Amino acid sequence: MSMITSQPDPGSPIRDLFDQPVGGPTVVRILLGARLRRLREAGGVTREAAGHAIRASASKISRMELGRVGFKERDVADLLTLYGLHDERERSTLLALILQANTPGWWHQYGDAVPEWFEAYVGLEQAASLIRVYEAHSIPCLLQTEDYARVLIRLNYPGATPDEIDRRVSLRMTRQQLLTRPDTPQLWVVVDEAVVRRPLGGQQVMRAQLLHLLELAQLRNVTLQVVPFHGGGQPAIGAPFTILRFSQPDLPDIVYLEQLTSALYLDKRDDLDHYMAVMDRLAVQATPAATIETLHAALGQM
Repeated sequence: MSMITSQPDPGSPIRDLFDQPVGGPTVVRILLGARLRRLREAGGVTREAAGHAIRASASKISRMELGRVGFKERDVADLLTLYGLHDERERSTLLALILQANTPGWWHQYGDAVPEWFEAYVGLEQAASLIRVYEAHSIPCLLQTEDYARVLIRLNYPGATPDEIDRRVSLRMTRQQLLTRPDTPQLWVVVDEAVVRRPLGGQQVMRAQLLHLLELAQLRNVTLQVVPFHGGGQPAIGAPFTILRFSQPDLPDIVYLEQLTSALYLDKRDDLDHYMAVMDRLAVQATPAATIETLHAALGQM
């Protein structure tokens, strides 16, 4: 079993992990889990052996390493000992992350409006350095006006009370604040032309939404492309998806696929390469300049 030296390198990735600002507990869990996995592999410890050491299963170790569960300080301390990490400063650094990993994110206040399967996405979205979105049916959430969002939420949750709708709208508007914060991510959105032609909520709501898109398209961190009808068939018809990329080296790219009552998070290289290739082919079918023309044309019909 390999041992960690007692004097940590000032450039140690563990030190960098602790110092580097991250986007909420979701990301901290993933980063901490990834560090535990590397320590386990460096020490030649199997998941089964690691699970036995903390009175758990190999599958729990897998979930911990993927950042899909919370962490107990005792469990992490026992694993660090098993993996041969005895330096107190490095142990303290990693153990201090547990509090961050288990601290609810700001979206926790919207717990009644955020399904458990969606919480992880909100945390990842807040931490992403690049967000690429393809949507064929509606304006993506980060670009919606409040009125447009309200209409769409009413359609998706027909049994919701007015208060519940207000909460969901508020959450969506709060998520959009990442577009204007100092460390704003790059947002690259591709939508089908039907999205900007469909008068969701009526002409007044849709006109305001189109004007909002024209305004957002001027932001330096926003790229908006509309795939025109005359472009023919598309490689992702009817299948919206989001690709998230992060500045932290320990965080892999993630493809997010939302369904009616659940979501899929894909991080395997083959899946990522496939969706990235699809997104690139979609982006080739429209230019930002042509998109502005399409938006003005749609406005003229309102």
